[in-house]
Amino acid sequence: MHTKHTVRYICERYPSGNCYYFKQELITHDSWQNPQSIEWSARRPITERTFHQKEKEGYKTISTFIQKNPAVVLHFSGGAGPGLSLI
Repeated sequence: MHTKHTVRYICERYPSGNCYYFKQELITHDSWQNPQSIEWSARRPITERTFHQKEKEGYKTISTFIQKNPAVVLHFSGGAGPGLSLI
């Protein structure tokens, strides 16, 4: 069981309006007495409901807005290019 000091909940918001929620826990690769071995675990997906519930309970929450450039769309011609064959 993790305490309020060893877990954090993350909300990532995107320009599209999508929100993604994650949980991270402090873990150690050696022992808790070795600070160099302590780091945050991989992000685990959680629900929006869990995020808001933990926020109300006083757990550490982080909300970030992710601003990324739109994807580049590559247009390909309908036929096969040089050295390519359609099967």
